[in-house]
Amino acid sequence: MNQKKIQFNRPYMTGKELSYITEAKSGHMLAGDGPFTKRCHGWIEEETGCAKALLTHSCTAALEMAALLLDIQPGDEIIMPSYTFVSTANAFVLRGGVPVFVDIREDTLNLDEQLIEAAITPRTKAIAPVHYAGVACEMDTIMAIAKRRNLKVVEDAAQGVMSTYKGRALGSIGDLGAYSFHETKNVISGEGGALLVNDPTMALRAEIIREKGTDRSRFFRGEVDKYTWQDVGSSFLPGELVAAFLWAQFEDADGITKDRLRSWQRYHELLEPLESAGLLRRMIVPEGCQHNAHMYYVLITPEIERQGVLDKLRSNNISSVFHYVPLHSSPAGKRYGRSHGELNITDEQSARLVRLPLWVGITEEQQSRVIDVLKGIAT
Repeated sequence: MNQKKIQFNRPYMTGKELSYITEAKSGHMLAGDGPFTKRCHGWIEEETGCAKALLTHSCTAALEMAALLLDIQPGDEIIMPSYTFVSTANAFVLRGGVPVFVDIREDTLNLDEQLIEAAITPRTKAIAPVHYAGVACEMDTIMAIAKRRNLKVVEDAAQGVMSTYKGRALGSIGDLGAYSFHETKNVISGEGGALLVNDPTMALRAEIIREKGTDRSRFFRGEVDKYTWQDVGSSFLPGELVAAFLWAQFEDADGITKDRLRSWQRYHELLEPLESAGLLRRMIVPEGCQHNAHMYYVLITPEIERQGVLDKLRSNNISSVFHYVPLHSSPAGKRYGRSHGELNITDEQSARLVRLPLWVGITEEQQSRVIDVLKGIAT
C-alpha cells in the first residue's frame, strides 16, 4: 500500500489549451460558434469526410439532436445494444421512442449484426450501433440491412474518435454520428461532443435544431436578412472556451493516439501469458478495424470472481473498474425499452469485464505493476 496510486484515468493536456482559451477571451468571443468552433468543425469534416460537423455540449446532446433530426415519434423503435451508456437510449426515449435491445457479439462486445434483421418490426425507425472501446461494429452489414429495410443509422461513436472501419472514420458511415470529448475520452474538452451529419439533406435542419430552432447560422452567412424560429430545437452549442480547449487537443490528436496505442499494445503483449494460462481473455480487434486505444479491458474467466480481482487491484493501490450495467436489466430499461430475444452474451460478458488503467503517459513500470497483480488472481 506504500506504492504510489495508479489512477484509472488521467486527463491529458497538450500545453496549448490555456493559451487558446486566453486568446478566445481576449477576442471577446465566449459564446458558441466563434473562430475556434469553426476550426474544430473544419478539423472533424476533413478528418472524417462527413458532410457537416457541429460541436455540441456533450455526446448526449449530439444523440438528442439525431433523434430530433429523425423525427422520432412515440412508439418508434430503435435497435441498439443493451451494453452501452444510458445516453444511447435516453436520446430516443425523450422523443417517445422505444429502445429495442439486441445481444452483442462475443468477440468485440458490439451489437451483433446477425441479430438485427429479426428484431425489425413495422415500428422500427433506426439502428444505433455503438462502437465499444473504439473498435468498429460490422458497419457494411448494418448499412446493407438499413438500406434494404429503409432505416436510418445513428452511430454512437462516443469512444471512436480517430478509429476507422475499413479506412472510414467511425461516425462518418451511418446517416448520423456522435462523438464525445468528455474528460474520460482520448481527445477531450472536459465536457463536449459533436454531431456528424453524413446525409447532406439533413445538414441545414441540423444547424437549425442546434440553434434553438432558428436559422441564425444562415443569417450570419448572409443567406437571410433576419433569423427567426423555424423548427423544433434547443441550445446544443458549447461555449467558445470549450472549443478553444478542444482545438489544442485536435492539433495533437495523432500524437495522443500513437501514445495510447503504444500502451495498449504493451498491455496486449504482457497479458498473452495470462490468457494462455486461462485466467482471462484479451481484447479482440477484427481485421479491417483500426482502433484508437480508447481502453484496454480483459474478460476474467468465469471461474474467478471479478469483484475479487477488482479488490486485489485496489488493495495494491491500482484503480480499475468494470463498465456498464446492461440497460435491459436496469429499472428505466425495463420501463422504456424491450429486449429482442435472450441477451445471454451481454449478461455474461458484462459480468466478467475489467478495465485497466490507460492514459497518455502511463509508464511501462506502472503497466507492469498492473500485470503483476493480475498474475496472482488465481490464488
